[in-house]
Amino acid sequence: MPRARFSHVCLRGVATCTGPEVRKLEDDAPLFADAPDQLARVRDFVGIHRRHAAPPGVTTLDLGEAAARRLLERCGVAAAEIDAVVFVTQTPDHFQPCNANLLHGRLGLPKSAAAFDLNQGCSGWVYGAYVAGGMIEAGGCRRVLLLAGDTITQTIHPRDRALVPLFGDACSATLLERCEEARPWCFDLHSDGAGHDAIKIPAGAHRMPHGPATGVEAVDSEGNTRTPAHLAMRGLDVFNFTLREEPGAVREILEFAGQPAERVDAFVFHQANRFILNSLAKRLKVPMEKVPAGTLAEFGNQSSASIASVLCHDLAPRLAKEELLVLCSGFGVGLSWASCVGSLGPLACCETFSYAPPDTALASPQS
Repeated sequence: MPRARFSHVCLRGVATCTGPEVRKLEDDAPLFADAPDQLARVRDFVGIHRRHAAPPGVTTLDLGEAAARRLLERCGVAAAEIDAVVFVTQTPDHFQPCNANLLHGRLGLPKSAAAFDLNQGCSGWVYGAYVAGGMIEAGGCRRVLLLAGDTITQTIHPRDRALVPLFGDACSATLLERCEEARPWCFDLHSDGAGHDAIKIPAGAHRMPHGPATGVEAVDSEGNTRTPAHLAMRGLDVFNFTLREEPGAVREILEFAGQPAERVDAFVFHQANRFILNSLAKRLKVPMEKVPAGTLAEFGNQSSASIASVLCHDLAPRLAKEELLVLCSGFGVGLSWASCVGSLGPLACCETFSYAPPDTALASPQS
């Protein structure tokens, strides 16, 4: 399995830019007029109270550019000092060129800087950090800018009651640097492509190009409307996959890192739903105080941005002042799951903010 220990990589800062539109759970009530108990389940079982969404015309690239600019400014790093940009997303602006090249141009990075995308979902921040860290550890790069995020709400049918209340939009920017005396970061990556149908957008690429048939709406037995061009998720399959694979993966990365669970200050899991977070904590015998879930309640499921968003939202007050031993673990589309353990903080930047058009000042950091 792809497992690695990096001894010369440190994380300098993180910034997360969310969509500017706040959608409260109560706003979805008309969609559940004939099934109010289903809406209550989202609040009580899933644990989502509101989401932050990007309106039409605002893309993951826009959110990522704002996050990257904020991060570089706070860290005092010039564009000319970046050696590579890695952009993890499932919602790029175009099939080609990739978002990383577009961001490279927007930020004015040097021609010597590498730029490429990774198509990955909820495990994407860890996958991206593994790739970025490897580039630094190998000696070819000193500073790598990692972007991870999606505008998932734009892939969901507006009458899909199973998914509309769950997802928010965000893109994170993380600055990784070479540090000669860094504490080690340990990584462990997994995948199970046999389960790829559990989370999928069937149409839109070359296997099923857009056409008249991909725009035909269908309503399932639970009243969810979607077309082949919209995101579909078999929630029970994803739930079972997570509880089957994730506890063992966490134990494996802790053993590889030589760290007992008791020493970890925070278990930063992908913010899928509250029941999954509670179940993971219980199976791992970890107190819930060490499993942040505030990001889930405020922003919803943010796909590949969710882990960075927890760092910027739930843990920001601590990471701004102290060093924490953090375990980060993402799981979802692919199916894929990935975990890492390392020390973070104090960080030069650790904040969440809402997107604003380039001609206006960026919104104040959210508490």
